[in-house]
Amino acid sequence: MSNVSYYTAEGLKKLKEELEYLKAVMRPKASQDIADARDKGDLSENAEYDAAKEAQGLLEMKISKLEELYANARLIDESQLDLSKVLVLSSVKIKNQANGMEMKYTLVAESEADLKTGKISVTSPIGKGLLGKSVGEVAEITVPNGKLKFEILEITRE
Repeated sequence: MSNVSYYTAEGLKKLKEELEYLKAVMRPKASQDIADARDKGDLSENAEYDAAKEAQGLLEMKISKLEELYANARLIDESQLDLSKVLVLSSVKIKNQANGMEMKYTLVAESEADLKTGKISVTSPIGKGLLGKSVGEVAEITVPNGKLKFEILEITRE
């Protein structure tokens, strides 16, 4: 069962680069590791050979998963997005009504989320709670430790 994932141009480029790296660099290295281990003698007692085969299996599984992700990836056309509501790729300035703290997040696809750079997933509790809201609205979001209320101060595209 395939799940369509939406990516920015930057996110799709990173995914393609990682896939190409695994195929062009890591796959030949795994094959070479197996060949080197095989040359060391009896395969029935060769732990290095077993480890190399297992590493190759894990690499092939990762490549397969990334190929499926890439095949089901869709590029988000930023020019078609509504600027009046919070959507994927919106940069949202919010104010926590409990403590007055202001934060700015960019909502991105789950695979591109990185809290350190202020990118949160649209599937996270806060991301889901902000989707579809307009400036001035208050989003009441249930998080693991209770309910939070965030006022939408600003919506931009960067």
